[in-house]
Amino acid sequence: MGWTNSHLYRFDIGGVQYSIPDPVEDAFNELHLVDSRRTKLSKVAPREKARFAYEYDFGDSWEHEILVEKILPPEPSAQHPVCLAGERACPPEDCGGIWGYDEVLEVIRDPLHEEYDRMMEWLGGSFDPEEFDIDRVNRWLRRSHQAKRPRRADVPEAFRQAFESEDN
Repeated sequence: MGWTNSHLYRFDIGGVQYSIPDPVEDAFNELHLVDSRRTKLSKVAPREKARFAYEYDFGDSWEHEILVEKILPPEPSAQHPVCLAGERACPPEDCGGIWGYDEVLEVIRDPLHEEYDRMMEWLGGSFDPEEFDIDRVNRWLRRSHQAKRPRRADVPEAFRQAFESEDN
């Protein structure tokens, strides 16, 4: 599903850059990056209609404008982020930015294109740019959030596994 977070990224919110600081490349914090892993969206974009920029993969330069459309009251039972709506498939990782993605779409629309077989193989056999599976996205969000949650040392692993299903 979509991008694998294998490239650098940054958010620009109110002129402040949020990303994952690299202690080796930016030892003196010359880039003035704030650690995005320790930043809550509710703190940096607390109001509806807030806008900010997101760039993923500086080589392909996927640039997005994010708009906070609505802020819902928190649900006490929600322990992870939830996707409420979406459209279209995420472009494949490393496809060359918007220009490369346009080429991917051109090739897969035409089964007679000389690059069609190679492109379909690279895409894993199938790719529908119109597909969006909200249930799959939410399963991924749930698993991703659970993987990042700290584990309590006082709970035996066997007990934890007995109460966590694959889809939790």
